[in-house]
Amino acid sequence: MIHRRDFTKAGVAATALAASHATSSASVRAPGPNDKVRLGFIGVGNRGGQLLASFAKHADGDIAVLCDVYEPYRDRAKAAFAGAETEKDFRRVLERRDLDAVVIATPDHWHAIQTIAACRAGKDVYVEKPLSITIREGRRMVEVAREEKRIVQVGTHRRSSKLYAQLAEFIAAGKLGKVTVSRAYRITNMSPNGIGRAAPGDPPPGLDWDMWLGPRPLRPFQATIAPYKFRWWDLYSSQIANWGVHYFDAIRWLTGDAAPTSICAMGGKFALDDDRTIPDTLEATVQFASGRLAIFGQYEASGAPALLRGEVELRGTLGTVFVDDRGAEIVPDAGGQFQDRAPRMKPQKLAANEGDFTDQHTRNFLDCVKSRERPTADVEEGHRSTTISLLGNISLAVGERLAWDAEKERITNHPAANDLLHYEYRRPWELG
Repeated sequence: MIHRRDFTKAGVAATALAASHATSSASVRAPGPNDKVRLGFIGVGNRGGQLLASFAKHADGDIAVLCDVYEPYRDRAKAAFAGAETEKDFRRVLERRDLDAVVIATPDHWHAIQTIAACRAGKDVYVEKPLSITIREGRRMVEVAREEKRIVQVGTHRRSSKLYAQLAEFIAAGKLGKVTVSRAYRITNMSPNGIGRAAPGDPPPGLDWDMWLGPRPLRPFQATIAPYKFRWWDLYSSQIANWGVHYFDAIRWLTGDAAPTSICAMGGKFALDDDRTIPDTLEATVQFASGRLAIFGQYEASGAPALLRGEVELRGTLGTVFVDDRGAEIVPDAGGQFQDRAPRMKPQKLAANEGDFTDQHTRNFLDCVKSRERPTADVEEGHRSTTISLLGNISLAVGERLAWDAEKERITNHPAANDLLHYEYRRPWELG
């Protein structure tokens, strides 16, 4: 079990830095239907580079500014987009009056501060998942987006998939019968060395380590944390927050479930000899108000498939859906004990045939910046799906099943666990 002391102690959050508030919403132009949307990219490394490539496919996406605290990432992005300007400090990006929106793909602990500051500066936001690393952060992001009337799209890109939309309609129409349980797994065999081991030392040339850490406690640089391996470093920004958000979001959409009533996560570091501080094997079970169960497994020490097909399974009384980004298969069920053995529906196979879902998602964001309609992965939906994963982290930390009041966003059966709904930021960073 991973104990509460492994989390940073919960504390106070207030307002974002005044420098981030310098530009008001009124000072930013609203692009028309035929205008280009001028974009600033904050974080252009791994996922940020993928998003740059995706937005570049759209003729009305104007890549104007590239920002990263790691100089090699900035240089690489600049080589691909020579007409864009570069910055190291995201606050310089938000001060600009010529940008319509920002794309945030920084380490997860930066998402809340940067999204809130961008909304305050009158910018629409595309922010990668997980939306936040604490539940309090996520709720505040929703509040500020609404206060400032900003479009905030979360990077749960399956929300823009025609395949998943078709399945959501199929299930909502009752064609799968009553769905009782869903399962999803993210599996890879990282044995024996995992993320490796590295002694604390000096950061590589060109990395502003203090700025990379931002609100997190000051600590020495370690190559098994940055620039990319942070998701194995800290329970707040873990693999269940990384991958679980995608799958819980898809399950919530396909079943229509809004929020959990309880969650229990178990796991541990059983097989890998590395610097990780999170489990190499984990399962979380969620129960929704409907009574339905959702199970997510993160296996990083064994690579065999967990499902017969695909990555997500939804089991109904008439049949079962197996789906991944390549397509879906609907497998009929037959009656079991004491029931008619005849198949209850016809089998179906659905191909995706729509390209990269990320491209559909970035297209939806640009359209919504112009139309001012809510995007397919609106910040509220992103917050609800992220909350499930973060509750899994808290359950793992305290070693108990948690009962959740979704309206009040409080844990009701373990008062001390509510301390883990947020943590104390390192000064001068504040939430806003």
